[in-house]
Amino acid sequence: MKNILLLSFLLLLIGCAETDSAKKTIGFDELLEEYFQKHLELFRINATYLGDTRYNDTLPNFLSPEFESKAKAFYSYYRDALNEFPEESLDADEQLSKKILLRELDLELKGNTFHTDLMPINQMWTFQLTIGQLASGAGAQPFNTPQDYRNWLVRLDGYLKWMQSAEDKMREGMETGYVLPKSLIVKVLPQLEAMTVKEVENHLFFTPIKNMPDDFSEQDKTALTAAFVETIENKLIPAYQKLHRFMSTEYLMAGIDESGFGAYPDGAAYYKHAIAVYTTTEMSADEIHQLGLSEVARICDEMKKIMKQVGFKGDLKSFFDHVRFDKSLMPFDDPEQLIASFNKMYEKMKPYVDQLFDLQPKTPFEIRRVEAFREASAAAHYNAGSLDGTRPGVFYVPIPDVKNYNVFTDEALFLHEAIPGHHFQISLQQENQALPNFRKNLFYSAFAEGWALYTESLGQELGLYEDPYQYFGMLSMEMHRAIRLVVDTGLHAKGWTREEAIAYSLENEAEAEEKIVAEIERYMANPAQALSYKIGQLKIRSLRSLAEAKMGDDFDIRAFHRKVLESGAVPLLILEDKIMEWINSKS
Repeated sequence: MKNILLLSFLLLLIGCAETDSAKKTIGFDELLEEYFQKHLELFRINATYLGDTRYNDTLPNFLSPEFESKAKAFYSYYRDALNEFPEESLDADEQLSKKILLRELDLELKGNTFHTDLMPINQMWTFQLTIGQLASGAGAQPFNTPQDYRNWLVRLDGYLKWMQSAEDKMREGMETGYVLPKSLIVKVLPQLEAMTVKEVENHLFFTPIKNMPDDFSEQDKTALTAAFVETIENKLIPAYQKLHRFMSTEYLMAGIDESGFGAYPDGAAYYKHAIAVYTTTEMSADEIHQLGLSEVARICDEMKKIMKQVGFKGDLKSFFDHVRFDKSLMPFDDPEQLIASFNKMYEKMKPYVDQLFDLQPKTPFEIRRVEAFREASAAAHYNAGSLDGTRPGVFYVPIPDVKNYNVFTDEALFLHEAIPGHHFQISLQQENQALPNFRKNLFYSAFAEGWALYTESLGQELGLYEDPYQYFGMLSMEMHRAIRLVVDTGLHAKGWTREEAIAYSLENEAEAEEKIVAEIERYMANPAQALSYKIGQLKIRSLRSLAEAKMGDDFDIRAFHRKVLESGAVPLLILEDKIMEWINSKS
């Protein structure tokens, strides 16, 4: 027995030595690619969104203890492996990649020490909404072949396990002090209830069968239809009924009355962590709150100038009401008219784009209406195209009530979500062959959302904002992001209630009340994400102003935009170093 144990120990030592040797002999670029591929293998939905079909038939239960342990080991392994490459052995680009990835790994490991997994479902951000988009057949999950359909059915078995784990996690949260606010729980319930419809042919998850390609054989059509009906009737609908029953009774009764993460045991520490994640800065909640107050005051003064320009008599708050309810700003009777309006807007600005950007993406983009099942609680947003460019980027517009859809922010919205905002930045990053794959898919909210908010200010340079109400719309969008600095920190660091945050927003912006309510509840569900827009925009704008001042007549706006975008998303401090180096090289 002793000999067997000794032999086992020696084999273990040999195995560890071989692993260490492999880590040391693998090249840096190979390590980055290995990390990227293993990350896709672990987080398989991410692969689907990138157009990688290898894992379309699987869905690991990322709420399970086994998965959580596997993820922790994954992040720890690659952090250790990266640290085996000394700085002096790497060139400047490799050093940057190492610095970025180490930061990501450390933040992931830190994030895993908090208890957000005990609140796995909310009305805005969580997986039950992602799966609904995929189930519609209009998302990243392909439904082009019979095997695609069979892959999806297998993936749904994984989703059913996730649903049960989500309930288990919420029950654990009820025992340990991690439960959603009641005001958010009631917004989830209609989303779940919509998935309990008895008529299978009207069920969202049946949509791919309705749109089955004509070239499928009759045998495949019959078999797939029967399989989808069986899955929806006997698995999905009962699972949604069970989850809805739990959340509408026990969970709702346990819901907290407070509105911010300060109500949770580790809420203050988590909010500090979330600020670091989303802003890529070391700013404190107090600093951000004060910055927000000063930006709100500045933009308020700019708004008053527009109010005078259009000849409005009254105070700014009255002007907000005027803009909110002016029927001349609600011109559409049909959702297709609104989509056509955005396309017309794009045609108008096309001649000006080349004057500001010599670096432009090849990936196409489309404008689509948000799917009905999530339209009531969704905001306009962008979904990136596939890595190979075969699936376009999509600008999603919610149109729950087209006759009351107000257009005064549409030009700024298009610049932000489509061109030259998210579509340019994300597509260029994905298309950049000089970047390692993990950086092609890296998303820094402060960089990406900061860029998108910065591009809203380019409207006049792109032939837009000729209508003062559209320029006011741009100011309103900027005000909206400045208000976020105040209310997000207010909710999560200063004990504000949902109602106080709503009241502050109503006092300082022209959005309709129902949209403001949805936004405040969004911030409640995902602390600090909303801070990233203004923090990033202010940094990019200040860097442009500095470059213009230092370079004078030699300043080239196309060169500046290229420098900002050419390296993909990076933390703001790294962006600042990059632009300062460029300015100094030209001065």
